[in-house]
Amino acid sequence: MTVTTRFAPSPTGTLHVGNIRPALQNWLLAKKLGGRFMLRIDDTDPERSEERFVDSIRADLAWLGLEPDGEVRQSQRFDLYQARFDALLAAGRIYPAYETAQELDLKRKIAAGRGLPPIYDRAALALSDAERATLARDGVQPHYRFKLDHQTPIDWDDLIRGPQKFDAATMSDPVIRRADGTWLYMLPSAIDDADMGISHVMRGEDHVSNTALQLQMFAAMGVAPPRFAHAALLVGTEGKLSKRLGSIGVEAFREKGIEPEAIIALLARLGTSDPIEPIADRAQLIATFDLGRFGRAPARFDDAELETLNAKIIHQLDFARVASQLPAGMDDATWQAVRPNLKRIAEAADWWRVIEGPIEAIAAAEDHDFLAQAALLAESIDWAGDPWHALTAALKAATGRGGKALFLPLRRALTGLDHGPDMAALLPLIGRARALARLSPPD
Repeated sequence: MTVTTRFAPSPTGTLHVGNIRPALQNWLLAKKLGGRFMLRIDDTDPERSEERFVDSIRADLAWLGLEPDGEVRQSQRFDLYQARFDALLAAGRIYPAYETAQELDLKRKIAAGRGLPPIYDRAALALSDAERATLARDGVQPHYRFKLDHQTPIDWDDLIRGPQKFDAATMSDPVIRRADGTWLYMLPSAIDDADMGISHVMRGEDHVSNTALQLQMFAAMGVAPPRFAHAALLVGTEGKLSKRLGSIGVEAFREKGIEPEAIIALLARLGTSDPIEPIADRAQLIATFDLGRFGRAPARFDDAELETLNAKIIHQLDFARVASQLPAGMDDATWQAVRPNLKRIAEAADWWRVIEGPIEAIAAAEDHDFLAQAALLAESIDWAGDPWHALTAALKAATGRGGKALFLPLRRALTGLDHGPDMAALLPLIGRARALARLSPPD
């Protein structure tokens, strides 16, 4: 069996951290097991689905490096759904129901008032053919429900949660098709999983009851279901499910200078017993991905943790990876010199300006003579070797200065700043001519 996973977003908005995580998890699972990762666009809702969001989903997955091995769109598969629907209807596993939303709401309130669970009472099954004919003559269009088998227990071995059991008699027959003919999520998703050969489905624990219902749909269609894994949901730093997490998308990450490697490193380990580490090598994340290490506690998403991880990831990135994000003219040597001081790749431009100049040098009055002597010595040192250590050694011998009194005035004069990259790496990039001009007293 070829392992096949899928990510199935609805194009009603852009990707956010809450659905980037299952996309990544299904990608990692497929790669770990040598399988395929599929993208399924769940665009059965014509009023809410927009093509711009389809394009956005594809672009965001590409930016994250989660390229699918294939793509299908539900809007192109209606003939398949209809064929399965007709077969299940003929088999008595789908039936028409005529209650309005208001009538169903009233039924739920009455049940609650009697201390009963809000389960659909299957009143539609008691209608006679004559009553259905009357409703049809009156123009009442039915919606359709999948009829659960109350005699067969629902159970499966969840790859994260372990053994799961549901009693179908305690659940409502799910609505699978609206009165206007449009599809709801449940049946088309099961049909697609069967048709696409989906072997594993990893999703949030809020889908556990959906899985119970869909297992009966697979059985009714006579097909083997996928293996299911339900991960604990993300929570915010306040420890609760957060609406805010539903608004943090790829665009927000990009605007903040968060790199895809940092997002992947965080979300790959979040909710597991593995430590969250600045791992930029995806092969390592794939190799260590293990459903057995997922816990049942909610997974806490922390912006500060992501920021820290992002900086550590940037410190590992090679020049080829970041070249397109750097200022024109900036080379590998400069990147290697400045990257340990960056929290965002965009900050490299600030150090490029320090190197290229002009800068506003900082020089205390008591350091003027010291800097003038530094300028004279800088003319005679070997700039082809290690000019920083040559210059500081010569200055120490000539002036007797050491430590901060030696290094800080030089850094201020050469960069206009009190801190920054290692001057041994930075000074050769500044170069002899610019260094002499910055050390020399103004005319």
